[in-house]
Amino acid sequence: MPRIEDYALLGDLHTAALVSTAGSIDWLCLPRFDSPAAFAALLDNDQAGHWTLAPEAGGTCTTRRYAGNTLVLETDWVTAEGSVRVIDFMPPRADTPHLVRIAVGLDGDVAMRSTLRLRFDYGRVVPWIRNLGTQIHAIAGPDRVRLMSAVPLRGDHWDTLADFTVRKGDRVPFVLSWAPGHDPQMPHVDADQALAATADFWTGWSAHAAYQPGPYGEAVDRSLITLKALTYEPTGGIVAAVTTSLPEEFGGVRNWDYRYCWLRDATYTLQALLAAGYRREAGAWREWLLRAIAGQPETLQILYSLDGARRLPEVELGWLSGYEGSSPVRTGNAAAGQLQLDVWGETLDALFLARQAGLPADHDAWALQVALMNYLESAWREPDNGLWEVRGDRQHFTHSKIMAWAAADRMARSVREYGLPGPAPRWEALREQIHHDIVTRAFDTERNTFTQAYGSAALDASLLLIPRVGFLPATDPRVLGTIAAVRRELSDGDLVRRYSTAATDDGVKGSEGLFIACSFWLVDALHASGQQQDAIDLFERLLALRNDVGLLSEEWDPGARRQLGNTPQAFSHFALVVSAVQLHLGSAIRSDNPMQT
Repeated sequence: MPRIEDYALLGDLHTAALVSTAGSIDWLCLPRFDSPAAFAALLDNDQAGHWTLAPEAGGTCTTRRYAGNTLVLETDWVTAEGSVRVIDFMPPRADTPHLVRIAVGLDGDVAMRSTLRLRFDYGRVVPWIRNLGTQIHAIAGPDRVRLMSAVPLRGDHWDTLADFTVRKGDRVPFVLSWAPGHDPQMPHVDADQALAATADFWTGWSAHAAYQPGPYGEAVDRSLITLKALTYEPTGGIVAAVTTSLPEEFGGVRNWDYRYCWLRDATYTLQALLAAGYRREAGAWREWLLRAIAGQPETLQILYSLDGARRLPEVELGWLSGYEGSSPVRTGNAAAGQLQLDVWGETLDALFLARQAGLPADHDAWALQVALMNYLESAWREPDNGLWEVRGDRQHFTHSKIMAWAAADRMARSVREYGLPGPAPRWEALREQIHHDIVTRAFDTERNTFTQAYGSAALDASLLLIPRVGFLPATDPRVLGTIAAVRRELSDGDLVRRYSTAATDDGVKGSEGLFIACSFWLVDALHASGQQQDAIDLFERLLALRNDVGLLSEEWDPGARRQLGNTPQAFSHFALVVSAVQLHLGSAIRSDNPMQT
């Protein structure tokens, strides 16, 4: 089984594929990110579906890279017989999803093999296949796939194989296309024309960045391209990751479906996109957000589907063994039904940030924001499940209270600074009340640190966001004490855990790795508090966790020195962008008039 970091990303702004260093596509959901997988070997074994295109002798590639600032992957093998390159990409979609692979001879004569094993519905359904020589048609229920090749295809034990030799200068293309099972019409694609158009698209998109790249420009560019690839173009929503059930602990049960859009990601995504000058994408994300949250404020969810749908039932797929035996494999996410009060604050903070950044006003949205604030005024005192979606008892999580403070702050400031109608004095009084409540009930004076929840001694990495949202300045002794406590009690080699699973009843067995985004939060907190060299040293350590093509998953296992969790993780990548930009510019991206009380 390849390591999580052995996978590279392909995407067409509707869905994505993961390609291993052995040339095997082991994950692809069609036609959307959250559709059932046609290749699910990632969560079981080759029998669950994959497509390998590599030298017949097999083995790990010699080198691979993305071609410039694109999502076109070039994978090279150097063998005793010669050298070959496989070019993989998915053209940005017009109507039909296409996955294109081109074998290119670089030197000598290299025997190649393509092995296609289609298994629809997460490895459960073997399609009926019709072979037409250099193309096959596979169909089962709602899915239809066509593979077109420049070389003959043959069936062998429920696989489709192609054996061929590439010589210097040869180009052997394969194009896999999907359509609904009832629709036999699929447009044909010229592989080389599609390659040129795909490269032009990504190069042109990257050129629109409006930031100064600085010393970390390459890492920022790759993270921004990754975030764009996680965008569902029809709606502007951004998925948390393209995978489900990659474990937070090898062999454990902390395996969740991340192919959805989380509201709290709005603030961080908008920060990253706006910091890099991508106003169009930031605007599309805001529009998705407004559509998703439309309705009664008390029914606000923490996550939604790509198109804003709310029902995301969690189901276990018992026929899949899980990545390296990490089961169960899940689709859907029961966290959609949790109460997480921080999302009201994060939503209102995101919309304030958009207004502050000069995105065109949406006046109809203000009434919705007022309704959300009115609900939060009466609900902020309630216990909730917190931003980490704990499945244990609800608590008065400090981060949730801080984001309620942020909501009152942003709404009052929207009235004062932008002339919007609303009871600013009432919201300002609420802001003061919440602030007093937090500093009185969530601060441990003996240890000089804020705690995870009222009455708890546990710590939480979300406390590192206190200066980011403007609750207190980073140089406040209480914040400095909190930073020191997190480094002392939640760190392993300076990388940070979200919280201690031994000290927090989160309702799930086992433990987890170090959370990469939280480690970037520590970079930001160190930077804002004047600990510049520590911030730079930690940031560069985090950059070293990226795989060979610049991708980060959710977590890091310090013992095995491997990536953990779903991949590529949006949270990790937009945290990287924010940290890199502010380290380069020498100032914090967000620090909203910190209070001194």
